[in-house]
Amino acid sequence: MSTGSIGGTLKSASPTDKLRWLGLSLALLLVDQAAKYAASTYLDYGERRAVTEFFSWTHLHNTGAAFSFLADAGGWQRAFLIGVAVVISAFLLRWLWRGVTSQGQGIALSAILGGALGNLTDRLLRGYVVDFLDFHFAQYHWPAFNLADVWITTGAASLMWAHARYRE
Repeated sequence: MSTGSIGGTLKSASPTDKLRWLGLSLALLLVDQAAKYAASTYLDYGERRAVTEFFSWTHLHNTGAAFSFLADAGGWQRAFLIGVAVVISAFLLRWLWRGVTSQGQGIALSAILGGALGNLTDRLLRGYVVDFLDFHFAQYHWPAFNLADVWITTGAASLMWAHARYRE
């Protein structure tokens, strides 16, 4: 048995365990795509619908990366970001398939993979990523984002937390 970085220990990963992590990634990808479809279907581009005082549902397109980084780069960024997502996804698939050390690590890696594949799907099919979550306070807005971004961020934060907490 190997000790886990998050959530205890796991026996050596069976094919069923490996498929479970890939299934979780697929489920997160599908939830992300369904939410993006809903935003694109029920909202006009640029429309914002208030849900609470601090949150709106919106429909925006992002041709760049996080915080619209590279959005105005002239078009080359699409191929670059697709390439980055493919390389990262392949790395994550290999890590998941070779075996994770804990359930927490498997969940974190699956979340990152599901998010990466969600945004990769958008770039391949649409040429941009659909963003629809808009948090704001007074006149200040956090840049709009999507569920794939949530999966990537929480998965990465979980891995960093685990590394910092269990590092010897």
